[in-house]
Amino acid sequence: MATGQQIDTDILSDEIFDVLCSMCRNEGKNTEGEKYCVDCQDYFCVSCVKVHSKVPLCVGHKVLDKSQVKSGTSKPMPRAPAERCDRHSHKHIDMYCQNHDNVGCSTCMAVDHRLCKDTFYIPEFIQNNTYLVESREIQTKLKEIAKTLEKQADRFKQDKQRLLKRKAEILADIRKFRQEINDQLDKLEKSSIDDIESKVKCLEDKIEDSLKQLQANKSRIRSANDKLASTNTNHSEVFVYVKMGEDAANVANRHIEHAEIKSTVEDIEFQPDRTILTQLEQKKTIGTLSEKPTKTADSLFQIKGNQSYNVKVKSDKNNCDIISACCMEDGTIILADYNNRKLKRLHSYNYTVTEYCDLPGEPWQVCMINNTQVAVTIPSKKEVHFISLERKMKTTNKINTDFECYGLAYSNNNLYISDDDTSVYMYTLSGRKLNQFSKDQSGHKLFSDIYSLAVSKDATRIYVADCDNGLIVLDNNGQVITSFNDEQLKEAECCYLTEAGSVLVSGFDSNNVLQFTCDGELIGEVIKADSGKKWIQSVCCNQQTTKMCICNQQTAKMCISRSPDNNIEVYDI
Repeated sequence: MATGQQIDTDILSDEIFDVLCSMCRNEGKNTEGEKYCVDCQDYFCVSCVKVHSKVPLCVGHKVLDKSQVKSGTSKPMPRAPAERCDRHSHKHIDMYCQNHDNVGCSTCMAVDHRLCKDTFYIPEFIQNNTYLVESREIQTKLKEIAKTLEKQADRFKQDKQRLLKRKAEILADIRKFRQEINDQLDKLEKSSIDDIESKVKCLEDKIEDSLKQLQANKSRIRSANDKLASTNTNHSEVFVYVKMGEDAANVANRHIEHAEIKSTVEDIEFQPDRTILTQLEQKKTIGTLSEKPTKTADSLFQIKGNQSYNVKVKSDKNNCDIISACCMEDGTIILADYNNRKLKRLHSYNYTVTEYCDLPGEPWQVCMINNTQVAVTIPSKKEVHFISLERKMKTTNKINTDFECYGLAYSNNNLYISDDDTSVYMYTLSGRKLNQFSKDQSGHKLFSDIYSLAVSKDATRIYVADCDNGLIVLDNNGQVITSFNDEQLKEAECCYLTEAGSVLVSGFDSNNVLQFTCDGELIGEVIKADSGKKWIQSVCCNQQTTKMCICNQQTAKMCISRSPDNNIEVYDI
């Protein structure tokens, strides 16, 4: 084989083919390579290596004679990586540190791995070691990580949307509160105006009375003077008119003196209450903004501790039997005390009874209508009572049903009411029946012993706690989405929808509280059966409460009651 000469392609083997000049080979020529470029990992003939050396990007490349390539093989080293270093963009990633199992450029190795003993030029390392890169395994791993990152990105996008939605809600709350302040200021302004109007009216009346007296005195003076001027022959008549004139003059003088005294005393002025302005000037905002951890509907609540609170009041004649409970947005809790025929309101932090409302019968399920109103069923009266929480708790309205009403929930301006057996009804707030859910498409009964209800905020899910059949989830057409009837849940009594959208269900006989997704899939057991305590009857959850005085972080609370017991249990979750 002559140096630099054309090689007969018919006699080429794979080994010979690997040492051909790469530039000539690209032009369809088979010329023997006499030089080897370590950086390019290519062979060049004598002519082409000169061209290679003149290329600016190839200046400085390490060029060897073919004889200097590792003996025993005529094959070149593997091609050096073309990937550029992120830190040193003018360098290629062509070095490997075996001590740290890390790759980098020569500068990276000089800076970060100068003390490492096992650093190699990658093509030499690949050639001298039986090193097999399992790209498929890495690709699979990268794909899995990419999916995870995509899910996290979707979650962050949802978090952003939720944050922006919450921002809009808070801005609406701020404007609403500002309007409340404006309304209160308007009331104060009107009250001040009413005061000045009343005061001025009183003074005007007095002035008018004085003017009337003045006019009367003027008339008497004029009359007396006219009579004296017209009579001068009858001395007796003159005498009478003189005395009448003197009397009129005296009366007029007294009124003049009295009027002068009053005019110097009676006056009005307005002194603004500067404390209002001072208090406003001391405020930086019209409220406080705080952050709270968000919980997804699929996150199982974790119990961190609990404490008991006595909810019996002096007027209670029986032991408390808290049949149901609901949490208000301000953190207060409303309890329905069956044995004592009361609704009781608990303080949001110390859980003492701050006020209560007597009812005409035993209450069953209580639910929130809005920030200042709750509703409660009274089965014996076949009534749903609406209770105002403003100032003093009192019944403001009621609707009648034609059945003993037990379960109660509110969503989208409608009430969902159940009897104690087989049916769930949908009512308007004014008491008009809209729909009834009692049978499935096959005509079979859906329920047999309904205890309580819950409804999602968008009214697309109806949750029914049935003592015989567990948790049953319906859509807004009354079709069963799913049901859960298992040994884990014995005698389902209370179902409660949390702010995050999950559902808590208490088992009266299983002595536990289970948590479900919005579609009725079991997440897990929040409160496990406790041999020392039995009969969990009601459960509610407040994810708004903040324990600033203890740990300066927001802590969700879950409140449960047992039957019969004067205490409730409040759990940190």
